[in-house]
Amino acid sequence: MNLAAAATNESLAQTSNVLIYSSMAVYTLAFFAHIAEWLLGSRSKVARTAAALTGDAQGSAAGSVKVQVTREGGATAVLERPKVITRSASGTRDIPDGPGAHGGDARGDLYGRIAVSLTVLAWVVEAAGVIARALSVQRAPWGNMYEFNITFSTVAVGVYLAFLALKKNVRWIGLPLITTVLLDLGLAVTVLYTDSDQLVPALHSYWLWIHVSTAIFCGAVFYVGAVATLLYLFRERYETKLATGLKPGSFATSVMERLPASGTLDKFAYRVNAAVFPLWTFTIIAGAIWAGDAWGRYWGWDPKEVWSFITWVAYACYLHARATAGWKGRKAAYLALIAFGCWLFNYYGVNIFVTGKHSYAGV
Repeated sequence: MNLAAAATNESLAQTSNVLIYSSMAVYTLAFFAHIAEWLLGSRSKVARTAAALTGDAQGSAAGSVKVQVTREGGATAVLERPKVITRSASGTRDIPDGPGAHGGDARGDLYGRIAVSLTVLAWVVEAAGVIARALSVQRAPWGNMYEFNITFSTVAVGVYLAFLALKKNVRWIGLPLITTVLLDLGLAVTVLYTDSDQLVPALHSYWLWIHVSTAIFCGAVFYVGAVATLLYLFRERYETKLATGLKPGSFATSVMERLPASGTLDKFAYRVNAAVFPLWTFTIIAGAIWAGDAWGRYWGWDPKEVWSFITWVAYACYLHARATAGWKGRKAAYLALIAFGCWLFNYYGVNIFVTGKHSYAGV
């Protein structure tokens, strides 16, 4: 019976590996589809749309734009066109959101939809691989860095797809997300791969499901916020050049005009980080409770505990600055990226380069 169970577990582990590699292949196809969306979408249409909208925004600073309409019989009427409505933050430049990665072109939009469909398929295959890994060891698949990585990328893509399912215009995240997911999975299957094994006694607790699952989810949402923040910095610099009369290159124009306005990106990043911050607070509290059960103390200045707290402080400073000091520009964005950098070091650096009580199964 034990031999049969061992053979079944080994088969499940091999199935998990096949599914993870298969998901990487499908993610690669999604990556090329997103590239096609960006490259084959009409650049000239983006330029024309950008020029028209920017002209409307500049011309409507006083409130409206007058448009002459010729009626039948030669008579003309002057209509008041409403001021261009954008989602930019209050007090920022009134610049409209871009048409999207496809550039407002039907062919580009088709490639974008194909990319999303492939991403859904890859996500389903990867999630099946994570489940097969869990079944092969009959526990939560979070006992080492390899399992953390495949679960983290699955959750990150799941968060992105959830935004799309909620009809949020976030397809601009697709290309950077899929790119980093492929890098994450490549690192997992080459450098971080660890054979299926049982956990050390300290991890045999229901707190594993609570603490680690929330930590992975928080990291995935923080990642989405970091992508939006990074894109905000590029877009904001582009808008600044336009405002000062400079003319960016054709490539920069083609890319930047397809993104949402800087104010939209800034608000999106802030709301995402603010929404998940309470859950990160709960993650640290749950970890302290688990430490009390496993090691007899709630806090022991272990490197993982310290960097989790540093990450919490960094995000707290970011949210506090936004709420009280009125930081809504580049300074706040830099704070957000520093906070996510702390999370990344806690995720990779502490686990790989620092020895502590949270070091299990090699990596």
